[in-house]
Amino acid sequence: MTNLQQLGQQAQTAARSLALLSTQTKNHVLQQMTQKLRQNQQMILTANQRDLDQAQANGVKETMLDRLRLTAERIEAMAQGLEQVAALPDPIGEVDKMWRNEDGLQIGKQHVPLGVVGMIYESRPNVTTDAASLCFKTGNAVILRGGKEAFHSNQALVTLLQDCLREAELDPAAIQFIDDPSRETAQAFMRLNGYLDVLIPRGGAGLIKTVVATATVPVIETGTGNCHIYVDDAAQLAMATRIIVNAKTQRPSVCNAAETLVIHEAVAAEFLPVIEAALAPFNVELRADERAITYLQQAVPATEADWGTEFLDYILAVKVVASLDEAIAHINHYNTKHSEAIITDNYFHAQRFLNEIDAAAVYVNASTRFTDGFVFGFGAEIGISTQKLHARGPMGLEALTSTKYIIYGEGQIRQ
Repeated sequence: MTNLQQLGQQAQTAARSLALLSTQTKNHVLQQMTQKLRQNQQMILTANQRDLDQAQANGVKETMLDRLRLTAERIEAMAQGLEQVAALPDPIGEVDKMWRNEDGLQIGKQHVPLGVVGMIYESRPNVTTDAASLCFKTGNAVILRGGKEAFHSNQALVTLLQDCLREAELDPAAIQFIDDPSRETAQAFMRLNGYLDVLIPRGGAGLIKTVVATATVPVIETGTGNCHIYVDDAAQLAMATRIIVNAKTQRPSVCNAAETLVIHEAVAAEFLPVIEAALAPFNVELRADERAITYLQQAVPATEADWGTEFLDYILAVKVVASLDEAIAHINHYNTKHSEAIITDNYFHAQRFLNEIDAAAVYVNASTRFTDGFVFGFGAEIGISTQKLHARGPMGLEALTSTKYIIYGEGQIRQ
């Protein structure tokens, strides 16, 4: 079993030196990491193929293989993410504001690193570089525990990143990898009090639930996405078709893919046959309520469980509602507070949806697939927070900082 306490001690030591690095040094190392990924593309692909071969032998379905699979284009996107992180302003040391109180003290609120960040995640290897780059830029040490499905991919990536740290004469313990994929080690990692300042899980509903229930260290809950698209009675139906096809089929295995279509009864008869035909080439299974199923040719009846399920597959639940009020109530009851969208030309309906839907990202006339730190301009993301404390939505650099108050005095004492 991995010596987690040793990893924690090494991470704490590394974090103290990371917090003092200049922005110039951090950006230089990030650029070196970018080049290292590009120069070692074949090494990464070879390691990833080992993981894919093992996953296929274990019967992992194709949508999950897509989460695991790396290509030259995906490695280039990872490299570009590192470049974007390097180009972003460094929040560490930044003082949001300063003010003078009645005692003449100058008080400022300054961004500082969290310290040691733990990441526990499943089969997407790009999380390794996303988490490592964001933590490094914000002066945090990170301990990575990826899923067993991506073991060789993650190991190869961390080896390359640590090589860059050594070449820059920095502590390689700033980015560490747990090489024991056992459940026992994962559970011990969740209880690494005294070493981890925060633990961030990133993956499916099962992983998130386990971490929240098991961890004794602070947790930022991320990831699970039961995302809805509501087609209003004032929607442009051609636009709605494009958005739904994109949100459901572009990458169905990711957390910002649409899982439920909610549609106003005034347009259901016209629109549902159209969207069924548009989704047919992708073999999307429609699970419809009693009203929706009457307008569809190949749908199966939806169960109560379908409304709350993150399918991560070519499956879409379909519900007809009588009003915007009913749509909002349904979505707020079943959603995971991730990403929700309305398709409408009615300004007042759009504003009500924006104001009343409880989610980290709420869209008007756009696909839920845009909820992504890279797309939002954060360079990368360490996860998409679906909770409300500390951070919410795609978590970039600022979300990996804490604050401390700095106070300048001139000999004041409190009377």
